[in-house]
Amino acid sequence: MTPEPPRLDHSHMIQWGAALALLPVGATLGYYTLPASLQTLLLTQFTPQLLAYLAMGLWASRTPDVLTHLGLERAKVIVGLKWGLLTGLILGCLNTVMILSVYPSLGYDIAFLKQTPHARLPVLLMVPWFICCIALFVEVNFRGFLLGRLADYERQWRGTHSRKQLAPLALLATTLTFTFDPFMVNTFRHLHWIALWDGLIWGMIWLQTRNLWITIVAHAVEVIVMYSAVRTAIG
Repeated sequence: MTPEPPRLDHSHMIQWGAALALLPVGATLGYYTLPASLQTLLLTQFTPQLLAYLAMGLWASRTPDVLTHLGLERAKVIVGLKWGLLTGLILGCLNTVMILSVYPSLGYDIAFLKQTPHARLPVLLMVPWFICCIALFVEVNFRGFLLGRLADYERQWRGTHSRKQLAPLALLATTLTFTFDPFMVNTFRHLHWIALWDGLIWGMIWLQTRNLWITIVAHAVEVIVMYSAVRTAIG
């Protein structure tokens, strides 16, 4: 029988998780130091996210009760659906106005959205299946794993024991990593700034509730609203 990997104590588990979470953060920063010829490669753009999932897998392999650490307990599903739906509808409507009215009024072109990978997929594949899958994986990555591990480390460093207290440095680091994710920037161009306030809102919700179902549902509902409205508007 293959022996199980050794478990870490609580303090070392926090440090281990934070060190792993810094890998995709560093990879995102490193991307912007590369020559333009390398930045255009799809594999290069996906490298930070691939590192994040690899790091999360390593962390999960040595961490007991992973679902609790991520905020994915079954008991939180109903609350997550209720508040996630409300949050997603509000953000979806606000961001749709931003995309269809505010950005064009400032002189930004949104016609490029017709050429994105998301626009080229059939509507019935995108809504709701592909969008829900994206929301699940992105939230587990950016909020559950990256923000969660860095927030726990920040609280340990500050000597704070409340898990529901905001961790501003972790929130800022993961929000900027989310906003400047290379694939996001290359795909959505100037619209990637919408991810800044989305990331801050979803991050604060997760830090206060430790319920990742809220941000998963909010993310999915928001994107469904925006995708449906924008696709209808621009054809």
